[in-house]
Amino acid sequence: MRILFVGMPNSIHTARWLSQISDEGWDIYLFPALKSKIHPDIKKIYVFSSSLFSFFARRQNNVRFIHWSGVLSFFDKRMTALLRRSFTFFWNKALVWAIQILKPDIVQSLEIQHAGYMTLAARDYLGDDFPVWIVTNWGSDIYLFGRLEEHKEKIQSVLAKCDYYSSECQRDVNLARKLGYNGKVLPVLPNAGGYDFAKIASLRQESPISTRRIILLKGYQGWAGRALVGLQALARCADVLDGYRVAIYVANEDVEIAARLFSQDTGIPVEIIPYCSHDEMLRWYGRSRIYIGLSISDAISTSFLEAIVMGAFPIQSNTACVDEWIVNGRGGFIVPPEDPDVIAQAIRKAVQSDALVDAADELNKQLARERLDESIIKPQVVKMYQEILAERGK
Repeated sequence: MRILFVGMPNSIHTARWLSQISDEGWDIYLFPALKSKIHPDIKKIYVFSSSLFSFFARRQNNVRFIHWSGVLSFFDKRMTALLRRSFTFFWNKALVWAIQILKPDIVQSLEIQHAGYMTLAARDYLGDDFPVWIVTNWGSDIYLFGRLEEHKEKIQSVLAKCDYYSSECQRDVNLARKLGYNGKVLPVLPNAGGYDFAKIASLRQESPISTRRIILLKGYQGWAGRALVGLQALARCADVLDGYRVAIYVANEDVEIAARLFSQDTGIPVEIIPYCSHDEMLRWYGRSRIYIGLSISDAISTSFLEAIVMGAFPIQSNTACVDEWIVNGRGGFIVPPEDPDVIAQAIRKAVQSDALVDAADELNKQLARERLDESIIKPQVVKMYQEILAERGK
């Protein structure tokens, strides 16, 4: 089987999805949907590159680079508006060329606003000669962007011309149908794949969750993230946080400044977690009593899944499909992303009730074993591709 993925090469989600099939003996290729570094966890595949350096680079993690134009790399470093348009044009043409040369059995775009739109351009150019196309919905691809007029029509075109649609939320399946998709829907599975629970055990603090004294805050703040609201909520319940410290990851400058001021005003220690490996990030979850993740849009947040795997009590915004996983008030709290008062109430309850967080961990452990064990998810993923190939008579 030969599969060409179009996706973000720097994403841990891309890396973890590909890892599920990299040992199957299939020919796996990745065409970058944007120009960035290759994530170190991407292994045993072919990666298309516009960089002259990659042509001469040593193989790392058994990644083999396919060099397709040093000229584009030259243009990319000297961008004007005209050159940027030219670069995008040639980048899209390079995807067409890759499809024509490779003749993959399947093309799969991982995410819509970059990978999906790029693949749509190639699909329009090649017409009926285009291979089977799987569109995978990430995060806010439909839930948010499907409500924006400048994206809605493009999303509808993607859904009209793809052969299969996959997502990690039943909510997004329903939204795709409302936007006109009438093709086959693939199994609803986490886009980051499953977890090795033997390995997880070595990264997780084994004492009861109620003994932990770290509150982990996802630091995204921007068009979707609402980390600043999380800090506001923490300030509102500072009176019950004596002995706790707040740790913030993926924090931008605005969040770092707000965090320092929060610490000065409340006396609660704050640590900004620098970029670290996935294993180290899991260790943070495995030492935290509470995880807080807030955004105005998401699919099933991978951070939420990692929290429940590692035992941290989740306080997650109600925009992230968590109602498809937990019962509010039992496995965690589902909160509005922009209401610091409601979020503060949730934090108070999670801090003041040892029984709540310990019971939630037991529920979430069982949930994770049933729905997040890689030994359950990986065979489903492999079977999915095999069935698609069989349906196409190959």
